[in-house]
Amino acid sequence: MSEFDKTMDIIFGRWKSQILYTGAKIGIFDYLTTNPKEIDQISQDLNLDKTMTYRILRSLASLGFLKEDMNGHKFSITTLGELLKKDHPQTLQGVLLLEEGPEHYQIWKHLPRMIKDGQQNAFLSEYGANIFEYAAKNSEYSKVFNDAMSSYSAMHTTMVLEALNDYDFSSVKHICEIGGGQGHLSSYLHSKYNHLTGTILELEPIVNNQDSSWPHKMGLQERCKYIKGNMFEQVPSSDLYMMKMILHDWNDDECIRILSNIHKSAHDRSRVFIIEHIVPDATTPHFSKLFDIHMMCATTGRERTIEEYQSILTQSGWKHVQTHYPKSKMIGVIEGNIA
Repeated sequence: MSEFDKTMDIIFGRWKSQILYTGAKIGIFDYLTTNPKEIDQISQDLNLDKTMTYRILRSLASLGFLKEDMNGHKFSITTLGELLKKDHPQTLQGVLLLEEGPEHYQIWKHLPRMIKDGQQNAFLSEYGANIFEYAAKNSEYSKVFNDAMSSYSAMHTTMVLEALNDYDFSSVKHICEIGGGQGHLSSYLHSKYNHLTGTILELEPIVNNQDSSWPHKMGLQERCKYIKGNMFEQVPSSDLYMMKMILHDWNDDECIRILSNIHKSAHDRSRVFIIEHIVPDATTPHFSKLFDIHMMCATTGRERTIEEYQSILTQSGWKHVQTHYPKSKMIGVIEGNIA
């Protein structure tokens, strides 16, 4: 691809993601299979305008997510498109509906202003509440947000398990996952290491709705239990604390407060795992450098280098031991112990 073509591709990137968003929103990916279907049947079953339906399907086929037959009357789904089905084991539908949905779309317009005045968190500027407060009061957004977090969790759990494949858990009896959401990571660790017990510290709405959680789905409720709490106030005692994609939501002072609270409840042999996208050196392109701008728009947080994580660990009473990576190095597991 030439420099001109690459630049054009980036400029029109949002067209592509909005086309995918529309396909997911109106149910195209969940409806279509590998067996081709006629335009008339598709538009009728999904209650869509026939002419407009053909145009969106044609664009999705051009992007490789659908396949159009030679006469333009039938469409089927491709392996790319199947990743956007809700029931795909590695579904990205939730991520798509959140990141290209109206709330997250709107906050990006604040980016030039934030770069000028240094005041981040466009979500607060746009909606008058931070992202978590807004989710607590808006049930439709909350569902989209939670579905996206489940999609992210499935990706991250696979990478964490790979990064920790050779880690010695024999001295760990109890794990506390802070802000563990639906408990995807905790559940898979408990499933892999039968001697583990654990808790998932979460806010009241999640603790009160555990039926769809992974400990419940996997029959691990007795070994992996939810407890209500707030990481900014107090956390329970544990051998190992895990925070997956938590600290990147908060600024340095807030992170130090969280880690200091954990330190107060930890014992001499406690460890902490901070699981995040880690910003590599200046010459290495990386997803974290883009995600960092999203965090600027959506929260008070940021993506950090390993040196920046070492700094906030030190300031809260912890010592960096090592960082564990999967082969892709998409994320890292930063291990700390009591200093």
